Amino acid sequence: MQRHQPLRRRVSIPVWADVLARLSAAIGLVFVVVLIHYFDRDGLVDHYDGHVSFLDVVYFTMISITTTGFGDIAPVSDKARLIEAVIVTPIRIAVIFIFVGTAYNFIIKRSWEKFRMARIQERLTDHVVVLGFGVSGSEAVSELIARGTAADCIVVMDTNEDRLRLATEMGCNVIDADATRDESLQDVRIDRAATVLVSAGRDDSSILIVLTVRHLAPKVPITVVIRAADNELLAKQAGADNVINPVRFTGLLLAGSASGMHTADYLADLASISGRVQLVERMARPDDVGRPLRELGSGAIGLRLYRDGRAIGFWEPEAKSVREGDSIVVIRPTPESGPGIL
Repeated sequence: MQRHQPLRRRVSIPVWADVLARLSAAIGLVFVVVLIHYFDRDGLVDHYDGHVSFLDVVYFTMISITTTGFGDIAPVSDKARLIEAVIVTPIRIAVIFIFVGTAYNFIIKRSWEKFRMARIQERLTDHVVVLGFGVSGSEAVSELIARGTAADCIVVMDTNEDRLRLATEMGCNVIDADATRDESLQDVRIDRAATVLVSAGRDDSSILIVLTVRHLAPKVPITVVIRAADNELLAKQAGADNVINPVRFTGLLLAGSASGMHTADYLADLASISGRVQLVERMARPDDVGRPLRELGSGAIGLRLYRDGRAIGFWEPEAKSVREGDSIVVIRPTPESGPGIL
């Protein structure tokens, strides 16, 4: 039977801190009861030797807190009995709740959370899978969340615990696994994903991951980061739909800044949700059909459309009439900069 790696999700505080806080609270309450009993030890009677020592007080406190009650030491004065009823009993209940709560949190609740995450894992669909959470992967996830993608719809796979910890802090589901292995990708339901982002840090690893993903998920869109220009064609042949070369993009920004002081600034604007404008890809809508790409029904500014696998610019004759089923790239302002167009 195949063993699946479990997904993980962010917890509010570390396990060790939770245990320490609960244990400290319980010990503190027990210490308070010991002090109360010791200062009122004259109201207690020891049926064994008639003398109540400090050790007897500690012993009586423990059997009292745990409601064992052997009866060898008992409160006899009215004051001692009042203290037991009014002060010690609420503390006893609090200590019991602490231990019961700890048992619930670490046995029942965590077991339920594992079961729930397993159920989520089984039902994963239309999620974003990020394979590799280095600089590029983490920036991509930050941008996705900023653009409105729910963090719990993102699954991050990496083998570095520090990177996974960062991903959990962002609210993502994480899995510690090797993205080049079939079983690892099957664990995140790769064939049901909305899109896959690959950034392994090395071109050879990224291309191998793309090959594996394409083998398991023939129709899922794949975007991969490739750093050497010679490997871009290999990544395409491996099955990547989009190949991003950060070195090439940096070169475009540099060249843009050389040709005009504001060109690079605008390119950076387009690439980030924090800018004033944003590129969006969407399918043609009924009110777009029959219109020129530059005059879409929604008022958006169309830049390019994709038809039958071919990219068509707004200046080309085919762009004079948008068809049903066309995929359109439009430009719009970000919400922060004013009313958007879609």
